[in-house]
Amino acid sequence: MNKGDLINNVAAKADISKAEATEAVNCVFESIEKALKKGGKASFVGFGTFSTNRRKARDGRNPATGEKIRIKAKTLVKFKAGKALVDSVN
Repeated sequence: MNKGDLINNVAAKADISKAEATEAVNCVFESIEKALKKGGKASFVGFGTFSTNRRKARDGRNPATGEKIRIKAKTLVKFKAGKALVDSVN
Protein backbone atom coordinates (compact mmCIF):
# COMPACT_ATOMS: atom_id res chain seq x y z
CA MET A 1 0.00 0.00 0.00
CA ASN A 2 1.21 3.48 -0.80
CA LYS A 3 -0.10 6.93 0.11
CA GLY A 4 -2.48 7.02 -2.87
CA ASP A 5 -3.99 3.68 -1.87
CA LEU A 6 -4.42 4.92 1.69
CA ILE A 7 -6.18 8.07 0.47
CA ASN A 8 -8.51 6.00 -1.70
CA ASN A 9 -9.34 3.68 1.22
CA VAL A 10 -10.01 6.60 3.59
CA ALA A 11 -12.23 8.30 1.02
CA ALA A 12 -14.24 5.11 0.45
CA LYS A 13 -14.57 4.15 4.14
CA ALA A 14 -15.46 7.64 5.37
CA ASP A 15 -17.62 8.40 2.33
CA ILE A 16 -15.75 11.66 1.64
CA SER A 17 -14.10 13.11 -1.44
CA LYS A 18 -10.52 12.25 -2.38
CA ALA A 19 -9.53 15.89 -1.74
CA GLU A 20 -10.89 15.71 1.82
CA ALA A 21 -9.23 12.32 2.37
CA THR A 22 -5.93 13.70 1.06
CA GLU A 23 -6.14 16.59 3.50
CA ALA A 24 -6.95 14.24 6.39
CA VAL A 25 -4.10 11.82 5.60
CA ASN A 26 -1.61 14.67 5.16
CA CYS A 27 -2.75 16.17 8.47
CA VAL A 28 -2.13 12.86 10.27
CA PHE A 29 1.34 12.50 8.75
CA GLU A 30 2.24 16.13 9.57
CA SER A 31 1.05 15.72 13.16
CA ILE A 32 3.23 12.63 13.65
CA GLU A 33 6.20 14.40 12.06
CA LYS A 34 5.73 17.47 14.26
CA ALA A 35 5.62 15.33 17.43
CA LEU A 36 8.82 13.52 16.43
CA LYS A 37 10.64 16.75 15.55
CA LYS A 38 9.95 17.99 19.09
CA GLY A 39 11.59 14.83 20.44
CA GLY A 40 8.30 13.30 21.54
CA LYS A 41 6.44 10.14 20.64
CA ALA A 42 3.30 9.40 18.67
CA SER A 43 1.46 6.47 20.26
CA PHE A 44 -1.64 4.83 18.87
CA VAL A 45 -3.10 2.16 21.15
CA GLY A 46 -3.38 -1.13 19.30
CA PHE A 47 -1.44 0.14 16.29
CA GLY A 48 2.01 1.14 17.55
CA THR A 49 4.39 3.88 18.61
CA PHE A 50 6.62 6.15 16.54
CA SER A 51 9.66 7.50 18.40
CA THR A 52 13.14 8.86 17.74
CA ASN A 53 16.57 7.70 18.77
CA ARG A 54 19.76 9.78 18.61
CA ARG A 55 22.82 8.10 17.11
CA LYS A 56 26.15 9.63 18.16
CA ALA A 57 28.89 10.62 15.72
CA ARG A 58 31.41 7.88 15.22
CA ASP A 59 34.45 6.83 13.22
CA GLY A 60 34.10 4.40 10.33
CA ARG A 61 36.01 3.12 7.34
CA ASN A 62 35.34 3.43 3.64
CA PRO A 63 35.07 -0.25 2.59
CA ALA A 64 36.44 0.46 -0.90
CA THR A 65 39.60 2.32 0.14
CA GLY A 66 39.98 1.51 3.84
CA GLU A 67 40.18 5.26 4.48
CA LYS A 68 39.05 6.40 7.94
CA ILE A 69 35.95 8.63 7.81
CA ARG A 70 33.82 10.50 10.33
CA ILE A 71 30.15 9.52 10.38
CA LYS A 72 27.91 12.38 11.54
CA ALA A 73 25.43 12.14 14.39
CA LYS A 74 21.83 11.71 13.31
CA THR A 75 18.33 11.14 14.58
CA LEU A 76 16.60 7.91 13.60
CA VAL A 77 12.86 7.28 13.51
CA LYS A 78 11.67 4.03 15.09
CA PHE A 79 8.32 2.26 14.96
CA LYS A 80 7.25 -0.40 17.43
CA ALA A 81 4.12 -2.27 16.41
CA GLY A 82 1.36 -2.61 18.98
CA LYS A 83 0.07 -5.98 20.17
CA ALA A 84 -3.27 -5.71 18.34
CA LEU A 85 -1.49 -4.99 15.03
CA VAL A 86 0.93 -7.87 15.50
CA ASP A 87 -1.91 -10.25 16.44
CA SER A 88 -4.01 -9.20 13.43
CA VAL A 89 -1.16 -9.91 11.01
CA ASN A 90 -0.38 -13.36 12.47
